[in-house]
Amino acid sequence: MTKFAICFLLVFGELAFGGMFALAIPPFFKVERGFYKSTASVYLLSALMTTIGLAMLAWRAHPALSSTRLWLVFAIWVGFCALFTLYVVTLWTDHVVIRARTFSIGLLAGLVAVAALILLLKPASFGAIASGAYIVTAITSALALGLVSGAMMFGHWYLIDLGMDVEYLRSFIRTIGVVLIADLIAMALALGIIALFGSESGRSAIAELFDDHLALFAMRIVLGPLASIVLIWMCWQTLKIPQTMAATGLLYIALMSVIVGEMLGRFILFRTALPL
Repeated sequence: MTKFAICFLLVFGELAFGGMFALAIPPFFKVERGFYKSTASVYLLSALMTTIGLAMLAWRAHPALSSTRLWLVFAIWVGFCALFTLYVVTLWTDHVVIRARTFSIGLLAGLVAVAALILLLKPASFGAIASGAYIVTAITSALALGLVSGAMMFGHWYLIDLGMDVEYLRSFIRTIGVVLIADLIAMALALGIIALFGSESGRSAIAELFDDHLALFAMRIVLGPLASIVLIWMCWQTLKIPQTMAATGLLYIALMSVIVGEMLGRFILFRTALPL
């Protein structure tokens, strides 16, 4: 049950890191500061939820999962939250240097935090080489969640600042398209790496995936990145009009698609230990 909870917390953790990354897409000094304050606070809350959840799990760790490792990952997430909190505080000030450095270091801390969290779920029997596959898929999943949610929230600011350049939202859409394709590639590479260079238990997990969970895997691909790619293409076409509110509505649906895909992926991770 502890591993299932970690899989669930991983989604919130990925959202926090990916969301912080998404804040770097629009030009800071050309966008209303309120966007950064409200959006960053949402992602900080997501990071805090992950951190608190890890503390609760570490306090009552299952014998199959070392409480020492849980506490270590918890400490990493505390550091990420501290840096993220400091960044959010600087949004109410004019300390440009502190804000920039806190953001950069915070992103690095978030990357380490997400990597440490997903590695809790990697079976030791899969071998060390599989670690890279776990980390890469966690990063692409985090970026997909963060960028789509960030773009959706950013789209609402066109109602507040009517003169804002539509190119800012287009930059979000372009980046999301690249990340979704990278997410598909990362999953394929993860399976390939585990199959070719992993242990026998890793290959057994892949066989189990295609024998017992093929429909679940197909849903994860079709309802997740593939559906999201179609929706993002529709957003891109809509912005050619340009119609930012229609694009924002499509981003709502894309966000649901990404979330469904990631939840299915985390369920596959729980059932098979494969990072999909």
